[in-house]
Amino acid sequence: MDIKHKKSGEILASIDAGSLSGADLREMDLRGADLANADLRGAHLENSDLTDADLSGAQLHTANLQGAHLDNADMQGTILTHARLGSNRRAAAAVLDGANLSGADLSDSDLRNVSLRGANLANTTLNRVDMSSVDCTECNLSESVSSNGIMIHANMPGANLRKAEYRDCHLNSANLYGADLSGILLESSQEEGFSAINLANLESANMTGASLRNIAAEECNMKRANLTDADLTHAVLSGTIMRNANVTNANFSNVELASVTMNFANFSEALNANIPSYKRDLR
Repeated sequence: MDIKHKKSGEILASIDAGSLSGADLREMDLRGADLANADLRGAHLENSDLTDADLSGAQLHTANLQGAHLDNADMQGTILTHARLGSNRRAAAAVLDGANLSGADLSDSDLRNVSLRGANLANTTLNRVDMSSVDCTECNLSESVSSNGIMIHANMPGANLRKAEYRDCHLNSANLYGADLSGILLESSQEEGFSAINLANLESANMTGASLRNIAAEECNMKRANLTDADLTHAVLSGTIMRNANVTNANFSNVELASVTMNFANFSEALNANIPSYKRDLR
């Protein structure tokens, strides 16, 4: 299979996609290139332009994509295990705005500071991925799966995390304003383990039916959040603000509510909520 891309009538690239393992493709113009099912394991694609490229089913295990532009690329089912897309500097991280990564495997990859605004990551595998400070504004992460993922300071306003399974993950200080977390599982695979969303912004988030057992959620902003039917058994909510939250049928078994801001929340309709006597008449 040949990869051809034309600009002003000239072929900018013509390379055999079957021999790209470990290839040096840094700073190449590969916009719109057909790399479907290509073997790009260990390839160097730093600062390359892969906008609108077809990378569906491609093998990118251990590939380096730092600084690459993959806006609107088709990356369905792509293998990106141990790939390097992120950086400790946002300017050096890859850009995948609007990319379709549905069904991709990004386990053990580096996504620090990567831009994924409006990208489709439905049904992706994100085990042990480092997504610190990633920008997933309005991303589709529905039914994605992660174990021991790091999403500290992740920016996810308006993201769709419906029915995602994030076990033993850390979303401390994540921005999930208005996100859809309905049916999300934020538990642990260990008997005494936990996921953490301390200091996270969950204002106006939809957490209907969320499984939040044993979660560390100290000093979170849950104002106007919808926690209907959520399970918060043994959750640690110290200092969390739940003003105007909907907690109808939410399970607060063994949850300390003394330092939780509960004003105008309907805790009378919550389950197993041990409301301190001085808070029972709060409005």
